[in-house]
Amino acid sequence: MNVVIWIAIIALFVLSFVGLIFPIIPSVLVLWGGFLLYVFMLGSLSVWFWIGAGVLTLVILCADLIASQYFVKKYGGSKWGERMAAIGVIVGSFIYPPFGLIVVPFLLVFITEFASSQNGQHAFKVAVASLLAFLSSTFAKCMIQLILIIWFVIEVVW
Repeated sequence: MNVVIWIAIIALFVLSFVGLIFPIIPSVLVLWGGFLLYVFMLGSLSVWFWIGAGVLTLVILCADLIASQYFVKKYGGSKWGERMAAIGVIVGSFIYPPFGLIVVPFLLVFITEFASSQNGQHAFKVAVASLLAFLSSTFAKCMIQLILIIWFVIEVVW
């Protein structure tokens, strides 16, 4: 029985990384599903783990918003550009992933910014900024998920 539970936990951890490419999968919730499955079926985790996991989860949830706002505002993007970037990530995850995640938001932001400013150079800069925001937040989420999984393994082993 323990082997089946461990397989399920590992599958949930892997699925949390799949959620980085397919945003429809809630990466953080799937990751926590693995933690909770362990706690309810196999053992316990320290209070420090839960506090740290909670803080890092908040960082993961804020990563997209912070990166998007920082990069798009830095290059003079509009609120509509930010919104189109978010919509583009969702739509792009269904159109030839992972490349759709890069191309669709880029095009949507470029079109939106060009329509509002009539300046192709400005629209291109903002579209590149939204792309950098997506890539940096995805990288940050990936690293934080790895930290949480490594911390989990350390907690379980010791």
